[in-house]
Amino acid sequence: MMFHSFRFRVLAALIIVIVVAVGVVAFLASRATTGEFQRYVERGGMMRHQRFEVFLAGHYMRTRSWSGVQPLVEQIGQITGERIAVADGEGRIIADSANRLVGQTVARDWAEPVGFVVDRGVAVGIVYVNPLGPADDPQRAAFLASINRALFLAAGVAGLAAVLLTVGLSRRILGPVETLTTAARRMERGDLSQRVEVQSEDEIGELASAFNAMADGLTRLEELRRNMVSDVAHELRTPLSNIRGYLEALRDGVVEPKREIIDSLYEEAMLLNRLVNDLQELALAEAGQLRLERRPVAAADLINRAMEAARAQAGANGIALRADLPADLPLVNVDPQRIGQVLGNLLSNALTHTPPGGEVVVVARPGESEVELDISDTGEGIPAEHLPYIFERFYRADRSRSRATGGTGLGLAIAKQLVEAHGGRIEVESEVGRGTLFTFTLPVAEA
Repeated sequence: MMFHSFRFRVLAALIIVIVVAVGVVAFLASRATTGEFQRYVERGGMMRHQRFEVFLAGHYMRTRSWSGVQPLVEQIGQITGERIAVADGEGRIIADSANRLVGQTVARDWAEPVGFVVDRGVAVGIVYVNPLGPADDPQRAAFLASINRALFLAAGVAGLAAVLLTVGLSRRILGPVETLTTAARRMERGDLSQRVEVQSEDEIGELASAFNAMADGLTRLEELRRNMVSDVAHELRTPLSNIRGYLEALRDGVVEPKREIIDSLYEEAMLLNRLVNDLQELALAEAGQLRLERRPVAAADLINRAMEAARAQAGANGIALRADLPADLPLVNVDPQRIGQVLGNLLSNALTHTPPGGEVVVVARPGESEVELDISDTGEGIPAEHLPYIFERFYRADRSRSRATGGTGLGLAIAKQLVEAHGGRIEVESEVGRGTLFTFTLPVAEA
């Protein structure tokens, strides 16, 4: 399990990168150091060999011969630690610092000469250094070995320090990720109270903030789900209880099957049917499967039809209902039945929450690509803490309202889904005691 963990893979990847990088740097540094040292030695050797040539030429010029050169060559060899050999112009060895090759002829496999002694344009002497091949220099080998050891030791120390630093930093970097993982697993088991501390403003901090926001959303959704189940049960319980009571009374002969009882049973059945239809419509809209029959429609006609349908409720409650519609309203590309439902829900909501003597106003404003509609009222208003949740299903700002006074809480949720299904947006503004303003947009039909 450990080998498949994110921490292990990150550490392994970083350690491999560190080892490869440090190893390559150490190798290249060793090669460069060895090469530079070799070139330094060669440059020093060339200068030294030139001095050999000048020194031997001076001896020849003084004596006009190579007599007495052997002790001089032996002395040079002892001082430099190199094998020195001097041959005459015919290739015969006349001096050897090791005193072994005198009298022999220069072999074909000897190294190239390092200098010539010239007299009147004729080579009278040829200088060889290590003619039988370069001898190992213990001091040079020891120096290079010490340099390489220092380089690889420094690389090892640097690599170990980098690995330890990586391990420490990985704990700091991956610690919040592991905390998030633990919290997510607890949430998976149903503990929605999990939150993580935001310790930075980087990507990990943003992830922690997103997790907390997600947890808040899930908590709210779970609360809404429970409320929805409770509300649905409550909405179903009352009509079902009434229907059951009437049917039991009819079955037991307690009441006669009069028209009033049948009408009451029918009304309760219609309430159940409307609730089920609203839930089904909302589910289809949220799933993006709601079928829309869109066509160009005059926005003014949609508004006027919705207002005519709401005038009876407005008149019964003593509320003024008026519209402010400009003459140049363009056609909108919508499903007339669905947008009529949106207008009906918003107008019904406004009339329900506006006291007698109040006013509900519909205003339309044309734009380049959309028409904006405002539905405002002078009602009781909505507290600010409830505004973010006003479009959620079964949500009621006043929890004391019942189906008879406040509806099922599905109207605004359906309105939001239908507007967004048309590519529009819907917003709400409200102030307690002064009223509420709903604004939504509809797309303009292409010419």
